Amino acid sequence: MMLRSFVAVEIPAGMQSALARCTAPLQSALPKPLIRWVAPQNVHLTLKFLGDISPVNLEWLAEALKVEAAAHETFTMSVGGLGAFPTPRRARILWIGLEAPAALMALLRGIESVAARLGYPSENHPFSPHLTIGRVGQNVSATDLQRIRAALEATVVGALGTVRVDAVHIFKSDLKPGGPVYTNLYTLPMKSTL
Repeated sequence: MMLRSFVAVEIPAGMQSALARCTAPLQSALPKPLIRWVAPQNVHLTLKFLGDISPVNLEWLAEALKVEAAAHETFTMSVGGLGAFPTPRRARILWIGLEAPAALMALLRGIESVAARLGYPSENHPFSPHLTIGRVGQNVSATDLQRIRAALEATVVGALGTVRVDAVHIFKSDLKPGGPVYTNLYTLPMKSTL
């Protein structure tokens, strides 16, 4: 049995609630199926998507990442701002921004290095730290894209606070009709700076 998995940073429940509150007007303006909104409890920072992986390989990866995570000190990230990939004009992914310190980039490089040693290909696009809050539906028209752009331009998301990163997690993703269900399989603590 293969496990669809990814490596991520968890977002605390308080920040998930703040994200839900600040994006509620946007969700009202752009309902499903125009946007498939991410459930607040599923919002996370993906560091590495692994795809389908065997339980044995996942265990090896977790052991290697445990050592890597422990070599990095905890840090904080600032959360705020609203945007879209690739652009608001041609939105496919709606996101809340993260101001990432150098420590996040060092952690990411370490995770990529461990994954590459175990045969997982490196990402082929630059890392842009963000929290995905919604995905644009498949069959949107030019009019729909204009509506999405207008709603994004009319919505201001200021600074929402900070998130402390003190562990890396490996999640399993089960795709269900109501949306994905994420299960935390491994928690890999980082070096405490307290």
